[in-house]
Amino acid sequence: MKTDFKFSNLCGTVYRKGNLVFTPDGNSILSPVGNRVTLFDLVNNKTETLPFENKRDIRRLALSPNGNLLLSVDELGQTQLVNFRKRTVLHYFNFKDKVRDIQFSPDGKYFVVGLGRNVEVWRSPGFTREFAPFELHRRLAGHHDDITHISWSPDSRFFLTSAKDMTTKIFSVDPIEDFVPTTLSGHRSSVVGAWFAKDMRAIYTVSDDGAVCVRRFRPRGIEENLVFGEFPREESGKRVSTMWFTEHRYYAMLSARVQSASFNPATSLLVLGFASGVFGIWEMPEFNKIHSLSISRKKINTVAINPSGEWLAFGSAKLGQLLVWEWKSETYVLKQQGHFYDMACIAYSGDGQYVATGGDDAKLKVWNALTGYCFITFSEHTSAVTAVHFTKGSQVVLSASLDGTVRAYDLVRYRNFRIFTSPTPVQFNSLAVDPSGEIVCAGCQDTFDIYMWSMQTGKLLDVLSGHEGPISGLVFRPDGLSLASSSWDKTVRVWDVFDRSKIVERLEHNNEVLALAYRPDGKELCASTLDGQIHFWDVLKAAPTGSIEGRRDIAGGRKIQDKRTAANNSSGKSFNSLCYSADGTAVLGGGNSKYVCLYDRRSGILLRKFQVSKNQSLDGVQEKLNSKFMTEAGPADLIDSDGIDSDTEKRVDRSLPGVRSGDKSNRLLKPEVRTRAVRFSPTGRQWAAASTEGLLIYSLDDTLLFDPYELDEDVTPDTIRNLSRKGDHLRALVNAFRLNEKYVIREVYEAVPPLDVVLLTKDFPEAYLERLLKFIGGIMESSQLLEYHLRWVSGLLSNHGTFVKTRSVALQPVLRTLQRGILRLHQDIGSVCDKNYYSLNYLLVQGKRISEAEQESGDVNMRDVFSSFNDDVEVEEGSDDGMDVDDATVAA
Repeated sequence: MKTDFKFSNLCGTVYRKGNLVFTPDGNSILSPVGNRVTLFDLVNNKTETLPFENKRDIRRLALSPNGNLLLSVDELGQTQLVNFRKRTVLHYFNFKDKVRDIQFSPDGKYFVVGLGRNVEVWRSPGFTREFAPFELHRRLAGHHDDITHISWSPDSRFFLTSAKDMTTKIFSVDPIEDFVPTTLSGHRSSVVGAWFAKDMRAIYTVSDDGAVCVRRFRPRGIEENLVFGEFPREESGKRVSTMWFTEHRYYAMLSARVQSASFNPATSLLVLGFASGVFGIWEMPEFNKIHSLSISRKKINTVAINPSGEWLAFGSAKLGQLLVWEWKSETYVLKQQGHFYDMACIAYSGDGQYVATGGDDAKLKVWNALTGYCFITFSEHTSAVTAVHFTKGSQVVLSASLDGTVRAYDLVRYRNFRIFTSPTPVQFNSLAVDPSGEIVCAGCQDTFDIYMWSMQTGKLLDVLSGHEGPISGLVFRPDGLSLASSSWDKTVRVWDVFDRSKIVERLEHNNEVLALAYRPDGKELCASTLDGQIHFWDVLKAAPTGSIEGRRDIAGGRKIQDKRTAANNSSGKSFNSLCYSADGTAVLGGGNSKYVCLYDRRSGILLRKFQVSKNQSLDGVQEKLNSKFMTEAGPADLIDSDGIDSDTEKRVDRSLPGVRSGDKSNRLLKPEVRTRAVRFSPTGRQWAAASTEGLLIYSLDDTLLFDPYELDEDVTPDTIRNLSRKGDHLRALVNAFRLNEKYVIREVYEAVPPLDVVLLTKDFPEAYLERLLKFIGGIMESSQLLEYHLRWVSGLLSNHGTFVKTRSVALQPVLRTLQRGILRLHQDIGSVCDKNYYSLNYLLVQGKRISEAEQESGDVNMRDVFSSFNDDVEVEEGSDDGMDVDDATVAA
């Protein structure tokens, strides 16, 4: 069993809090998700979570104009300097205060940080190795309250700072003759943002009461607007007195407060996000309203505009929403929302392509495991979803809920086509579906019964009674002959659902049973108990075969209000979710802890322990607590000392009259780190965990280049290439697998003539069959040789079908990987072919109509008629079977 699983992606959470940042090309957007950063590729429709973690939740992000450096700042001012292109951390730094805003200059030489009421200008670090990459350039002050926003002038010489003291200040990076820092006042509420116009002839300021001011730079007493930065002088050399003048004052919306704002100098577009979930677009400086739309039920916390001004990004922290809107066509480019309460359960589809998640927000979401996007959300449940399950064909997903219903959803038509209910209202907390998809079973936590329905009719078939405590888990045997159930009554029962005359097997345990799982071959069952042990049972003999003591392995950190240390605390030292690996050689377990444990089944040894999060904003992450953060009023992290609302980031006065330091009875809540469900992918290449942070996906590391297999001195890249040139492709391919250098394998594999593939597959040794199928599955989605790969797969499965059938359990992950790759290519090519088919039909019909009109009225220039359809005819990249406009016209 390979254990080199590495964190690959974070799904289920698309935005928490902080600001959104577009990349310089405008095709991707960076979103803070807890203490991580997720990159949404809006063109290629993929997500990527960067492989680094801050110590706490990220508050601000800043990306350099060339896209090389990324600054990630957490709640306490601890900063990571990241090489964005290589995804590596270069340096750690602590600003020692809460960072209100941070922005790079347009030329990338400096960045400005707002720390409370003060502003600091720092030189941008480079890629050279330095002892102290961060160099302070200037420290400036002048505001009387916290800074809210920072923006730069286009020439990188000046910058604007806005604050809650209702003023905006103009500072220079370096001391400039005839320039003194200027204060712009006139607002009656906190200033949300201020920006220079592209020509630097105006400054636009916005306050949270909706007031928008247009300010001009001109000499005193003369109505002539000047370019800021050019300070005129008289003929005598005396400096001309200048001032900023408020030319216009506009009001955007009087019924809601402005929560966020952004301005694009290239297009002069001002975008405002309001507390009511409405956003508006105005053209400056005339303040002409272009568009407004309600996109959320909650406040819009952040707004971003891409460099071209075409796409607008919005984030809502309360609902965890991330939206990208193209305002010209009035369409969504991206619309994603995670679970805004905890994620409770997960399930993989049979081919490993999709992951279904159920949450305490009563929603069922289905995610694409490859792209990381949610493509459908079902919200028919009225209470928390406790269990989800895919049927064998992966076209139906079922969910159980505390609202007393089990619902079946069609993933082809995206509808709820079946509802299963019990005669009396109960709360379902477990779910199982037999391999044929005909029988649906659900266990409840109040009447201790198991209900069984028919998928075809939706009728209740039977009620299995006997447990004396709440049902904690249900699972069908892989061959569908029996159903196993676990309960808090310290037993696991094995039921024969098709022959009730047989005796129900009782597997006794010493403690309450929390979870159970069948091995893929159906010959073994494992169950976890409240004392932290994992027990293994022989299904045919109903006898125990071993156990694993995992109490110390699953033990997590110390919670902030715990009176005992983590080692002496008994809570959270058990597994509430278990899962076998795809080949059945390992067991994965998770619980109310920051760890997920991977055990070897045969030896019972802990292979690896994964820490799902290092985010200290969550409770239970730290092993030891620092006594200096303990005050007479309780833990300092839980005291709302500054009185700032976490959603609006605005000061809220909750103190009693006469109290200066705030009300120390107010408490903040820290969510607890835990893992509520773990599942292995059927392909065996990845596993997922439903944690407090979201859906964490861990995949096998494919970056290992040299892993020799049955290697001797005669097997080298040069000898392998010589065999391939001589036409001995079989020996060359076998030796390439023995060397196990991926680039050599691919070079020899693609050098085989297509006509020789069928003959080569007949003599291919079966010892290397699994490795060849795994290699083809790995390159299929990124290669254009579709027919070539299908020839190999068809030949190998046809000539070695008996061997594949006898080793179906071991080869199951490889075959599912192949199936997933073939299905994805089928979908991609099918969509292109359908579009080309209808486009060509349209051209043919138009050609026929024009030929008829030509006969009646004379010649018509067909090139002009069909030139507008050039972009409609798509051809798969790398193919030579396409037609251009001229060929289509001739065919018509």
